[in-house]
Amino acid sequence: MFKMDRQLTRLSLAIVLCLLLVAVSAVSSTPMAVGNVRGYSSNPGDVPILNYHKVDNFHHALSIPPNEFEEQIKYLYESGYNTISPDQLMAYLKYGAALPENPILITFDDGYLDNFTNAYPILQKYGYTATIFLVTNLVGHDQRFLTWDQVRQMDKDGFVFGSHTANHIPLTQVDSQKIVNELNQSSEEISHQLGKPPKYFAYPTGVYNAETEELVAKTGYTAAFTIRYGRVNSTSNLYALERIPLFKGQRTFQSFFIRLNCAPLLERFGVIRN
Repeated sequence: MFKMDRQLTRLSLAIVLCLLLVAVSAVSSTPMAVGNVRGYSSNPGDVPILNYHKVDNFHHALSIPPNEFEEQIKYLYESGYNTISPDQLMAYLKYGAALPENPILITFDDGYLDNFTNAYPILQKYGYTATIFLVTNLVGHDQRFLTWDQVRQMDKDGFVFGSHTANHIPLTQVDSQKIVNELNQSSEEISHQLGKPPKYFAYPTGVYNAETEELVAKTGYTAAFTIRYGRVNSTSNLYALERIPLFKGQRTFQSFFIRLNCAPLLERFGVIRN
């Protein structure tokens, strides 16, 4: 009974803390991060991986307006977050290599043009980099998506490019040969354009299973990313890495703030599920 009472007390305090932090974020330009509050931080071994798609002013769930995207990036900067690369993440997960304080990996799926025109200058402004998973048959062939010249420019500035297949086909809906073709075609095109093969992969539409994980590994990718909510740590499956999906909403920053800071805490107590 005592143990249950103590658990309920901690849960109540966690909820109150998150509500207070949300209230602070609504009135302050530099809101306090949960990780900075003694006793209520996320596991220090957990690494958040943000998952964006578009940074533009379209009325679409995947579109974060540029001013709201900058608000989020500014918050990360002022809260002391340091962007890392997938290579750094892998060295940490596999070998326990040191990471900078408050590490965070920023990722984009699909490779939209606005990743270059809107997100790229904002990230550079704060000294941040990101990883972009490309649908390679759309790059340079569809005006809504990046060109290879833009990809090469960002690559020179430390951005990392991975595969999101050649045609954005949900891999659980096709046979194994089609999966391998999608993986290999994308890898070969990125290798041709950048002079180096991609090491990392993100599942189109987020769907995957044991077969897709195995085929991604066999075709030479070091790790794969899902859209399953959570932070990663040394116990994570390297071919089903969790991320924190971010979407447009009426209160986009508040949603971002809660998903980054409060959700891991409340998830631990079973209050929320992705």
